[in-house]
Amino acid sequence: MKQSAFSKSFSRSGLAALTLGALAVGGCATIKPATDAETATSAQASLPVQPADWTSIREKVGDVRPGWIAEFNDPQLMELVEEAMANNRNLQAAAANVRRARAVIRQAGSAKLPSVDASGGVQRNQSFENSGITSFSAGLQANWEIDVWGRIEAGQQAAIESARVAEADYLFSQYSIAAAVAQSYFLVIEAEQQVEVAQGIVDALTEIRRIVRLRYRYGFASAYDVSLTESDFATSVDTLQTAKNGKLEALRALEGLLGRYPGADLKTPNALPAVPAPPGEGLPSELLQRRPDIIAAERNIAAAINNRKVSEAARLPSFSLTSTLGTSSTDLGNILDPANIVWTLASNILAPIFDNGRRDAQVDIADADVEATVALYADAAIKAFTEVETALDRGVFLGRRRIALETATKETENALRLSNLQYKEGEIDLIDLLSVQQRLFGAQSNLLALKRAQLNQYLEINLALGGNWRVIAPPEPKDEAVE
Repeated sequence: MKQSAFSKSFSRSGLAALTLGALAVGGCATIKPATDAETATSAQASLPVQPADWTSIREKVGDVRPGWIAEFNDPQLMELVEEAMANNRNLQAAAANVRRARAVIRQAGSAKLPSVDASGGVQRNQSFENSGITSFSAGLQANWEIDVWGRIEAGQQAAIESARVAEADYLFSQYSIAAAVAQSYFLVIEAEQQVEVAQGIVDALTEIRRIVRLRYRYGFASAYDVSLTESDFATSVDTLQTAKNGKLEALRALEGLLGRYPGADLKTPNALPAVPAPPGEGLPSELLQRRPDIIAAERNIAAAINNRKVSEAARLPSFSLTSTLGTSSTDLGNILDPANIVWTLASNILAPIFDNGRRDAQVDIADADVEATVALYADAAIKAFTEVETALDRGVFLGRRRIALETATKETENALRLSNLQYKEGEIDLIDLLSVQQRLFGAQSNLLALKRAQLNQYLEINLALGGNWRVIAPPEPKDEAVE
């Protein structure tokens, strides 16, 4: 039965009216993706009042500068950090997350354009008594959802913001890995020096032990002196073994960060590098725009706001266009005959009426997600402020402590030299000599630990300030750039 001219005219005009009407309504009520200003307003409102400058007692030294690993002037350390950047498994996972997030952007944006699918089939109809008929079919189908309310655009923007979160996390992971490698490297060097100090104590007590035994043999020392010497000697051997074990553990931890097998065979220098000059600290307000993990927290807010917009748009009607082009024939050779080709074009509207509150619940969930991301942003910012202030204060007190410990070590070395002379002359007891010996060991060990603490503080303040560990920005994972 042929379609009447009126029917054709009505179908075409109805289709056009529906499409134009959808576009007109969309122009009046489109949901726009979250803007940077909208995100920043939500983020800033969650923060406490910030001072114009840091409250630390440290003297201000200028702007934050990149390249803090190179400040140690240690080529081996730089090589190890670069090795970790290439081989660390956690960093590789973070890079993979960036690639995944960028793929999600393409996936979310694909709904903006029509999708086209091809189909084909063969069907055989056979009765028990009569001959059968075989038919062949082929076709194309195109579907396009008209983004009247901006739901698809908001979803794509949410994916873009999530990709920016992944990129910022990847960048901060690089900073963290660089600092962790340097800290482990310094720990290995300190552990080797602690072994040397402990070995020195063992050697000194070995000589004292020999003298005491000799004096005991000739009646110039008591059994008490012998037992005291043996006790201190055994304790020093225990300290030496603990130091050696600590060095092995530090080596294996460092090799793990580098992505190597932890064979504890890495060679390192036997002296800690000098502590670089204090880095610039910038301003508290600048930290929020510079530190990657804070940027990631802010982009999480933007992604949550866009997801809320997607949920809001889901409560509105959706409009789509569908077109098919198909052919069928009982003769495969005639399947492309124009007489067998049929096309259709249809427009559809799907309006939610009753869903038992499902869409409203999705909006409530999205609202809660926005509140959660804002709270997490504030928490991350406050932690960052705390890390900076704490690291700045620690630097001041570590400097003061180093002066005191260097003085204590120097004076104890002099006291030990005098005690050895006095003991040989019989002017002091063995217990006095051993007491001074233990004091020196403690002072030397504490000074080594403090020197490493100063190096770690330099790493911590740079990491807290969000400065890049090298001057040239690290290459991002190879993939399409975020639009």
